[in-house]
Amino acid sequence: MKIYSKTDIGKTRSSNQDAVKTGKISDSLAWSVVCDGMGGVAGGDVASDIAVLTISSYLNEKLSGENEPEEIKKIICEAVNSANDAIYLKSQEDTSLKNMGTTVILCVLSGDDLYVAHVGDSRAYLVGENNINQITTDHSMVQEMLSSGKITVDEAKNHPQKNVITRALGVSDEVQVDYKQLKIKPGNLVILCTDGLTNHVEENKIYEICKETELSQLPQRLIDEGNENGGTDNITVSVIKY
Repeated sequence: MKIYSKTDIGKTRSSNQDAVKTGKISDSLAWSVVCDGMGGVAGGDVASDIAVLTISSYLNEKLSGENEPEEIKKIICEAVNSANDAIYLKSQEDTSLKNMGTTVILCVLSGDDLYVAHVGDSRAYLVGENNINQITTDHSMVQEMLSSGKITVDEAKNHPQKNVITRALGVSDEVQVDYKQLKIKPGNLVILCTDGLTNHVEENKIYEICKETELSQLPQRLIDEGNENGGTDNITVSVIKY
């Protein structure tokens, strides 16, 4: 089990409101969490930092090689909900941080079992021998329009409301967390990323870069590609290989 991550401010932003943390509990158990904050100059930074710190602390306390699948599901969903509580409480205590929030994509890899929880439009991809598949579905206005057939895939790429998300951590006292569990094969690669990458790098290009890049260099190579294509947002990438 190998895991690498990198975050970058991009080419146009004055601060980095993304955050990432990873952990390796054992040779067969690892996790990663990526967040993309929102809410003013300081709020996004605070929200994403609270999220990754709360989630990482919870996982390091609760995860072990003894956890059953249903227990892992419970742990990661509770970790995300704990982060939501912490962000919301902070925003109520400090009026300058009101309405701050963050996306979250959290993956736990235990052997060949992949557990995924997410809120917002940060994504997880699974890269196999011959393909790449998006594991998560964006919680965004554009995704809703796409799913209902109101716009096409091509129209979605440059839609003016592309960055409007419909779900985020910390904006209310409760949040709906999407969860997924799947089996993966040895050699499969899991990518977690913020929309700073996916807004500038097509899925097929991500796959191509994965195939030609050493794992330890992959987060930086994907970030470089995003910056070369505009870099209009912070970019964060985390990769786990089983």
